[in-house]
Amino acid sequence: MATQDVIDSLIDKGELTPDEQDYLNVLGTLVYEYEQKHHSIPDIHGIELLKALIAEFGLRQKDLIPIFKTESIVSEVLSGQRKLTVNHIAHLAEFFHVSPAAFFES
Repeated sequence: MATQDVIDSLIDKGELTPDEQDYLNVLGTLVYEYEQKHHSIPDIHGIELLKALIAEFGLRQKDLIPIFKTESIVSEVLSGQRKLTVNHIAHLAEFFHVSPAAFFES
């Protein structure tokens, strides 16, 4: 996307003039509004969120052993055979830098 290239180049520049900062703000607003209209992000939580985060970060089940203690527990959680515990949620939130609330069903 050409607009993203311009945004990236302005950000990479570091110190911006007031006009460049205004331009960056306008471009950012336009991209944000476009994405809100055309790329709605589904409201996911719980196990679906965990699966999406694993895919996003390119992780494997064994990468989550420090959180779940064993790969079999990771597998059981992802397959729905076992529920996330409060302890799992706290560690996942810290690991992925998201709110713990994101893992609770709404």
